[in-house]
Amino acid sequence: MAKSITPDAISTILSNPSPDSSSELPEIIVQVIDLTPIGNRYKFTANDGKMKLKAMFPSSFSSEINSGNIQNLGLIQVIDYTLNDIPSKQEKYLIVTKCEAVSPALEVEFKTEVKSEETGILLKPKQVVEIQNEVKGEGTGIFLKPKQEIVAKSAAQIVNEQHGNMAPAARMAMTRRVHPLVSLNPYQGNWTIKVRLTNKGTMCTYKNARGEGCVFNVELTDEDGTQIQATMFNEAARKFYEKFQLGKVYYISKGALKVANKQFKTVQNDYEMTLNENSEVEEASNEETFIPETKFKFVEIEELGPYVNGKELVDVIGVVQSVSPTMSIRRKSNNDVVPKRDITIADKTKKTVVVSLWNDHATNVGQELLDNADKFPIVAIKSLKVGDFQGVSLSTLSKSIVLVNPETPESQKLRSWYDSEGKGASMASIGSDISPSSKGGARSMYYDRVSLSHVTSNPSLGEDKPSFFSIRAYISFIKPDQTMWYRACKTCNKKVTDAIGSGYWCEGCQKNDDECSLRYIMVVKVSDASGEAWLSVFNEQAERIFGCSADELDKLKSQEGEENLFLQKLKGAIWVPHLFRISVAQHEYMNEKRQRITARAVVPVDFAAESRLLLEEISKMKTSQ
Repeated sequence: MAKSITPDAISTILSNPSPDSSSELPEIIVQVIDLTPIGNRYKFTANDGKMKLKAMFPSSFSSEINSGNIQNLGLIQVIDYTLNDIPSKQEKYLIVTKCEAVSPALEVEFKTEVKSEETGILLKPKQVVEIQNEVKGEGTGIFLKPKQEIVAKSAAQIVNEQHGNMAPAARMAMTRRVHPLVSLNPYQGNWTIKVRLTNKGTMCTYKNARGEGCVFNVELTDEDGTQIQATMFNEAARKFYEKFQLGKVYYISKGALKVANKQFKTVQNDYEMTLNENSEVEEASNEETFIPETKFKFVEIEELGPYVNGKELVDVIGVVQSVSPTMSIRRKSNNDVVPKRDITIADKTKKTVVVSLWNDHATNVGQELLDNADKFPIVAIKSLKVGDFQGVSLSTLSKSIVLVNPETPESQKLRSWYDSEGKGASMASIGSDISPSSKGGARSMYYDRVSLSHVTSNPSLGEDKPSFFSIRAYISFIKPDQTMWYRACKTCNKKVTDAIGSGYWCEGCQKNDDECSLRYIMVVKVSDASGEAWLSVFNEQAERIFGCSADELDKLKSQEGEENLFLQKLKGAIWVPHLFRISVAQHEYMNEKRQRITARAVVPVDFAAESRLLLEEISKMKTSQ
């Protein structure tokens, strides 16, 4: 038997604005009308034929709506919800937190006539909402109940009641409704949430026009897997920093919500939370397994290309190939010295990437990785920033989580692959070995192809931030008398100077070394059919152009004889076609702004792929004519 709209469904919702999560709701089936997207959320009007109620689907319903499972004019059964007040408009707003699609779109909006017994006047559906006395629909016998008063209880009250009667933690929802995170919004009054602390940032200090202060943030996850970021400043930060322990479950109340700042957002939620010194945070005992653990959304190493210099943070998992000693890096902003350690990881794509661990991550988990480097541990890292150093690189933030040998299915599969196949496989760096056939490389080398004239004729490119393009060009000239390399530390690749006495001094590693290596840093002229430009090239890209290391080219330069092998090597690199991934930025020289073009990746031309690209361009030209 097909289900139909529940008579007086809106009345049922209005009479029970805060349903008890432990009790079963009556069947509530309404029609969805005026379904409209607002950012990641969708607003609509819930209709039962007599009354209407403004409502909203949170962003978690996007897939259901985009797939057509939930449709405008269709029917849904509301399984769980929250009814919020909008003070400025003195009306209610329904937040649907759980529902099921009942029927696809009907042909028209469902309407029924409602008559008042006393007056016999037919009322329009909108008028029914305004009646405060009892109103009975013809043939239904269902009465509207007056608005119920809701008793708000804080997190502290819930925990005190729990301790007073020793009730199990799982029964606390019977004492007071715990709101799911997906139902929260800035217009709500008192609420209490039950969440696990899945990420804890470090305490940071700041200075601004109003003075100095401190701040830290946490990431919270509820039992549905919904996450939200909470931030605490000054007194609140000092009050809750020690109280919040990673992995524990808490009741939290008396916080404030606002629209999330996309620039600093680290979780998928439209809102972010602020806790002040009056907020209440109480640990929920014996509920360690109630809330989900930290969730990862892993990105394979070979797919990191599109994330370079983006605002989106990524999660990765890999086998540790190497671990560097701790380095001391001096910040330019405040001249502070912070510890750093680089690790190289690989995954089943047979690609490697360098991950820079900073601050506590470098000294704590970084030391653990160094001590066990010979066992090739597996690391899962959450919330990494993707940069363009050496093509593609990763860096931890204060909010990053680094887990060593986690007991997860992904970790077990990676360990099994590495022990059986990966240990003997040939690995290549994602930054220096990016190719058109790889997933990230294909987009990088072909989807935004431009000519050199497009870059050189637009002097404003890269003013605010670097712009990225792909070009196909020939190296047309290499200055043989330029400085083509620098002396580098064998550990961190930074520039070294002559040490007092003998050897070389590395400022980054703060140590002397008897030997150093040479790394390319040079400029070459590149040309295509539209023009030419000077291109800055670094070590990995230059090695691909010359086919040898800077140390090997230096040896050729120092050799004497009739045949100048050094010049022959330079000549052999000229007029060879390459695909370049370039960045364009502005820098100032002698009080004059200039354009700097830098090679981020260099690969040989795949003529089959180039032919396909040309055929596509010809096809587009024919279509446009």
